[in-house]
Amino acid sequence: MRNIPVNLSGYKLMVSEAPAMKMRRDGDDGDWVPATNFEGVQQFVVSLFAKRRPRPDGGPVGKGEEIKVTLTADPGDGFDEGTYVELIDATASPWAMKDNQGNVTSGMSFRAAGLKPAGQGGLSSAA
Repeated sequence: MRNIPVNLSGYKLMVSEAPAMKMRRDGDDGDWVPATNFEGVQQFVVSLFAKRRPRPDGGPVGKGEEIKVTLTADPGDGFDEGTYVELIDATASPWAMKDNQGNVTSGMSFRAAGLKPAGQGGLSSAA
């Protein structure tokens, strides 16, 4: 199961590391190279602190968690650390990998088409 749409409207998302080009290690020589999708389009990554919005009943909110989100387009300027944002077309994908010793590591990866300032309707992603 991949690319499951997610609704994060119940969370406040604050930029904890500004968007940057996503980099990966090149398989041949181990150098860092820009990450691209299958069509060759450059990918970006942003770190967000996700904290549940206050509950209407006044119940506990929790401490929050930092998530890294891969962006499929350059989000542009204006998304500095501390900026509250919303994700455009957010998805999550579960993953798992087995190492040479048979140990399994698993997690959840997040993707989005872009970012927009929280509470605004306009898009802030490249088309």
